[in-house]
Amino acid sequence: MTANSAGAHQAVADYTAGLPTKRMAAAVLFFDDTDRLLLVEPAYHKDHWELPGGCVEADESPRAAAVREIHEELGLTVEPGRLLAIDWVPPRSGRTEGLMLVFDGGMLSPEQVAAIQLPPDELRSWAWSTPSEQEQRLSPLLARRAAASCRARAEGLTAYLENGCPTA
Repeated sequence: MTANSAGAHQAVADYTAGLPTKRMAAAVLFFDDTDRLLLVEPAYHKDHWELPGGCVEADESPRAAAVREIHEELGLTVEPGRLLAIDWVPPRSGRTEGLMLVFDGGMLSPEQVAAIQLPPDELRSWAWSTPSEQEQRLSPLLARRAAASCRARAEGLTAYLENGCPTA
């Protein structure tokens, strides 16, 4: 490596190190045969239920994170389907901005449902939820994200959201 190329590599590394970082998470939507959505209830202190999924770790793809999180949270080995939504979430108190990806998990078979095993230190329960139950159980942001993702699934689209709201 020449002195010029070493300097160029260092400049790129310095530039990259100064770029902003964002939280990233991946969720998977699962449905029953009546199109109800599977939600999970956290065991730790939280006022609202969640979509199954979680944080994308360093050097992990969002899809790989979805597979890992579903295995950790539900005990299922599932390959997610297509991307339903990308949701940019602005910073708020105690949280940096984030990018949340939602994948289609499809309809779970009765065998898959029977095989669900929750980690007791992380999740208290799970339930199939209608749209009105989703609004009651989820935070307003997650309710908007879930509804937009379900619409995208029904329409065969991928939705781009900001703070759970579709953009024009």
